[in-house]
Amino acid sequence: MSETPLDPRLDEDPYALQKHLGFRLTHWDVDYARLELPIEHFLMNRAGIPHGGIYATLLDTVMGYAGCYTGDPGHKKLALTLSLTTNFLSRPIGHVLIAEGRRVGGGASTFFAESTVSDETGEIIARGSGAFKYRKTRL
Repeated sequence: MSETPLDPRLDEDPYALQKHLGFRLTHWDVDYARLELPIEHFLMNRAGIPHGGIYATLLDTVMGYAGCYTGDPGHKKLALTLSLTTNFLSRPIGHVLIAEGRRVGGGASTFFAESTVSDETGEIIARGSGAFKYRKTRL
């Protein structure tokens, strides 16, 4: 996927959890999204590595974005997670977590997506897949 910057028209104000954790949307396009999260001390578990819930949150979030792109800031599409599978593969070597999600199928009311979390060195840390339902109410 190209490293085109996020269209500033689509850059939404961070919501509470996003502000709390510190991740940001860096790319959003048809069937694709990318998030970045600097690794901070408050994200760590007892072993001194990011908590697995952080990876699961990034995987879930980036897949939701990947399936909800409209390209029109006046027409937001939202989804609810129906299922989320997470596999933990490694631990970060670098200092930034990068989550990439891709919509891989679906229809008018549901979609399926896959995602990875890696770091800036290319170390793949976690993989996820999920099923999502579009919310009937659109913003």
